[in-house]
Amino acid sequence: MCGWLKDQFGVSWQIIPESLTEMVNDSNPEKSERMMKALLQMKKIDIKTLEQAYQG
Repeated sequence: MCGWLKDQFGVSWQIIPESLTEMVNDSNPEKSERMMKALLQMKKIDIKTLEQAYQG
């Protein structure tokens, strides 16, 4: 699912874009909720779509 990859040694890593963290921690809960609803529907993180949801 979103942001997970496995390296050559079989270790799994979750990649979290910095902009995603900023949107989640925004002081405006409506913006954060819109972004999270969009994120929960994704199998691959699409930052542009998340930013559009965040902006409304």
